[in-house]
Amino acid sequence: MDAPAAMVINTTTTPFPATPSFFSKSRPVFTLRQVHKRNIPFSKPIKCTHQNPSKPNSLSCSALISFSPSETAQLLPSKLRHLSREFQSLAEPVERVKRLLHYAGLMPQMDDSERVDRNRVMGCTARVWVEVRLDDEGKVRMAADSDSEVTRGYCACLVWAMNGSEPEEVLKVKTEDLLGLNVGLGSSGTGRSRVNTWHNVLVSMQKRTKQLVAEKEGKKSFEPFPSLVVSADGLFPKGTYAQAQAKYLFPNESQVNELVKVLKEKKIGVVAHFYMDPEVQGILTAAQKQWPHIYISDSLVMADTAVKMAKAGCQFITVLGVDFMSENVRAILDQAGYNEVGVYRMSNERIGCSLADAAATPIYMEYLQAASNSAPSLHVIYINTKLETKAYAHELVPTITCTSSNVVQTILQAFAQVPDLSVWYGPDSYMGANIKELFLQMTHMTDEEIAAIHPEHSLDSIRSLLPRLHYFQDGTCIVHHLFGHEVVEKIKEMYCDAFLTAHLEVPGEMFSLAMEAKRRGMGVVGSTQNILDFIKDRVQESLDRNIDDHLQFVLGTESGMITSIVAAVRSLLDPTKSSSQGSKVTVEIVFPVSSDSISSTSSNLPSSPHSVQLGDITLPVVPGVASGEGCSIHGGCASCPYMKMNSLDSLLKVCHHLPDKENKLAEYNAERFKLQTPNGKSVADVGCEPILHMRNFQAAKKLPEKLVDQILHLQDNGRSM
Repeated sequence: MDAPAAMVINTTTTPFPATPSFFSKSRPVFTLRQVHKRNIPFSKPIKCTHQNPSKPNSLSCSALISFSPSETAQLLPSKLRHLSREFQSLAEPVERVKRLLHYAGLMPQMDDSERVDRNRVMGCTARVWVEVRLDDEGKVRMAADSDSEVTRGYCACLVWAMNGSEPEEVLKVKTEDLLGLNVGLGSSGTGRSRVNTWHNVLVSMQKRTKQLVAEKEGKKSFEPFPSLVVSADGLFPKGTYAQAQAKYLFPNESQVNELVKVLKEKKIGVVAHFYMDPEVQGILTAAQKQWPHIYISDSLVMADTAVKMAKAGCQFITVLGVDFMSENVRAILDQAGYNEVGVYRMSNERIGCSLADAAATPIYMEYLQAASNSAPSLHVIYINTKLETKAYAHELVPTITCTSSNVVQTILQAFAQVPDLSVWYGPDSYMGANIKELFLQMTHMTDEEIAAIHPEHSLDSIRSLLPRLHYFQDGTCIVHHLFGHEVVEKIKEMYCDAFLTAHLEVPGEMFSLAMEAKRRGMGVVGSTQNILDFIKDRVQESLDRNIDDHLQFVLGTESGMITSIVAAVRSLLDPTKSSSQGSKVTVEIVFPVSSDSISSTSSNLPSSPHSVQLGDITLPVVPGVASGEGCSIHGGCASCPYMKMNSLDSLLKVCHHLPDKENKLAEYNAERFKLQTPNGKSVADVGCEPILHMRNFQAAKKLPEKLVDQILHLQDNGRSM
């Protein structure tokens, strides 16, 4: 077997082991040419033999050469550099593929006993298996295999590079070190291309190496996060938190029928947010099959769907969410001409939101006052804010709303469309910081890569806009705030090879982790809908491959998403609808719950929520229904206590009292805004305008002329919209 031209450093006598086992012990060996070139001392004479009779110039040198620790430490990075140069020296992609196929043929197959689920690598187009162990000297020994010859070639190269290395050297390798190994199978910018095999196999190798080192050192391993496994056969919760989430995914039929009966009789539509309690979502999801005017979505789509329900004849809309959501539904219905349709919230108490509250403060208005003194300026405000806030803000600075799925494009388009513009984003501090970090990462891209994100931008324009992008520093969602350091460290340790999902509102450390996964096709960062779509797409891809598969997703947002995820996944896995023929696909949803998120509760305590103190804010503890455990707000359980104020009892109470002839639902009624702005205009009218600006942007892919005119005519001291 001839050594590759660039592969002059080896840990065995040939680039790939000639024996059936990958786990043989051998010391680093150089080829004869490399020994003479570097004048490396050796412990005994080199014995060289012809490797292949048909290639008399091919030599294998089996001398055992002694190296200092510093020389040994350079072997792995040297191998990777040589691999990179070898593939880059082959100008034609087809030649690179041929080289991979050649190496695939040299690598022995793993035994069937090793080609098992525990050794599978997620995220690869083909099935890939990796096994890692430490030998008696503490060196890393690896084996790999795949049912695709091209992927086997990838694995062969990585095994050759890693085998015999010190664990710390394996763990130092970054995905960036493999960028030169792109063999041209699809575009390098294609998230799902085979190129990601390099990265995903590396991550799996490193995870297994890290676990072996920890085991050898006697370190206590992390307890796994709770998770919910979904298959065609049913649901299988792991851990009490998952049991609590799963309990209501199969709702009581009599409760479903009771709700459907009253909704039909009184023509009531229901719009609910993804973050509802599992009990409520389970009932609603089942009721959808009998009553079409039930919809579970993100906050923006809730208002749009309410209008559709009104057009279809619904006389009342019940809103399951926080108060700004019912305000938006009320205002959008009025804008659409459905003033007679009643809108009802689910509590006679205030249903708050820490993020919306952060924007309804004097500090936020001071932030906008600075923006108003820096013309031309545009205020990009997150949709998850009060209508009153939008109105007051719009009178200070021209304002457009955004969602987590369109905020990046909104900001980039604004900078492209208005020269010398300053953009002021708020109120979510984490999202603002993540957007700025995303733009900083773009400064390391080529003009072509940037143009693929937004056609009117280049490296120069991205660099120039960064100083003019501002974000509010004091606004957070209490749920996404919980995805902090402890959760991230555990994900790195135990779930680095899983699919990672993260809302754009999560802290920077979680954002960076998910962005890294996204770059290798293993993650998504965006809105709740983006997360749901990503999971559905990955499951469908697995089904289309028609092989047994297990997909693991870390849910980096509110755990209430689980109901919609399970419903979508179960629909895809339904044998009567699935395109797969006899293959078994399971999907595991992991809940990143930090150690502080479980608070003990007693079964004899009253059923009303208890409270915990977070600064000056008192928030309830939401009990876990299955085990008496619960989530405290300082924990990271990703369960919003405000959203859980929308109970099934409240929904049935409101529905049974409609129409409210005796005015028993006065405190549940989402009334129209009668307040006026400082300029004497209707809060509802002015507050809706930023939403309408966003709708125009979504339709035309550019800022509406009215908004551009408002930006250009911004006065230093007040103005009239």
